Amino acid sequence: MSSTAVARRVVFPFTAIVGQEEMKLALILNVIDPKIGGVMIMGDRGTGKSTTIRALADLLPEIPVVANDPFNSHPSDPDLMSDEIRQKLETGDDIPLDHKKVQMVDLPLGATEDRVCGTIDIEKALSEGVKAFEPGLLAKANRGILYVDEVNLLDDHLVDVLLDSAASGWNTVEREGISIRHPARFVLVGSGNPEEGELRPQLLDRFGMHAEIHTVKEPTLRVQIVEQRSEFDQNPPVFVEKYQSQQQELQQRIIKAQELLPSVNLDYDLRVKISEVCSELDVDGLRGDIVTNRAAKALTAFEGRTEVTVDDIRRVIVLSLRHRLRKDPLESIDSGYKVEKAFARVFGVELSEDIAQTNGTSQLKTGVR
Repeated sequence: MSSTAVARRVVFPFTAIVGQEEMKLALILNVIDPKIGGVMIMGDRGTGKSTTIRALADLLPEIPVVANDPFNSHPSDPDLMSDEIRQKLETGDDIPLDHKKVQMVDLPLGATEDRVCGTIDIEKALSEGVKAFEPGLLAKANRGILYVDEVNLLDDHLVDVLLDSAASGWNTVEREGISIRHPARFVLVGSGNPEEGELRPQLLDRFGMHAEIHTVKEPTLRVQIVEQRSEFDQNPPVFVEKYQSQQQELQQRIIKAQELLPSVNLDYDLRVKISEVCSELDVDGLRGDIVTNRAAKALTAFEGRTEVTVDDIRRVIVLSLRHRLRKDPLESIDSGYKVEKAFARVFGVELSEDIAQTNGTSQLKTGVR
């Protein structure tokens, strides 16, 4: 099968996914502003985690790249191009342009560090005097989405490597005194099942947002999901065609949000209150403050506005902070509820009834559907 045929395989449309609003919102916000730092999605098996992430990658518009470049280098942004392309740009060499779909790279559980980071061919480097580098999955994921399923089963050392690259935007490979680096800016998405073990708190903290998803309990919704899936399986192209206009509309919203993001303003008083919530919840470090600020701005841009409101902050603060709270094994209160309560107290707003009753996380209305 040709590579174009593989690339064009039919994917379940993002706008056809029923429910799981929290996960969809977190993913969209990370695409609008990749510096939010990725999403950790924890939830039951068979709740559409992988389907949703593939659907998101398929939804995104094509990006301009340097033709035949293994790192998907950006033709004009130095932070997103390899050193080799930057040198060519400085010397005025001709840089061939191309457009390609945003890559979604799956990281297999058994992947080695060489497979993830890439390898240096020492023999070739010594005999021919060239830096012979075989790119790994991080190179392929540059400017795309890197998806790690069952991240809680992945070797801790590999998770550290991924998180370091995601945070710095660069991957450096060193061997026998030879060092090679390349851009590795991607949206890191991890998913896992809480039954299979928790992530270390310091690793959890490195993910920008944390979405919790549960099996849909509402019988009518379950029927709708099952019917949609069978309709898609019977005739994928017809099903995809049905959602074409919604897909294009959402794609345009994301593009406009990316353009609008630099001009979004978050008032100083609101920033102080966000930090007050983090302080009251005893959140370690400042990542919680930074991510909440970024996520609130991304949501504002997604809705086509330039001034962040208290409601924007309310809709992202649980996603940004719930995984940063210190765990008390004897406490039965949901961490999302604790964040909601602290938010309501600091911002002087009412805790909505459904949250108070369920002692759980809020139902976020994302405006995606």
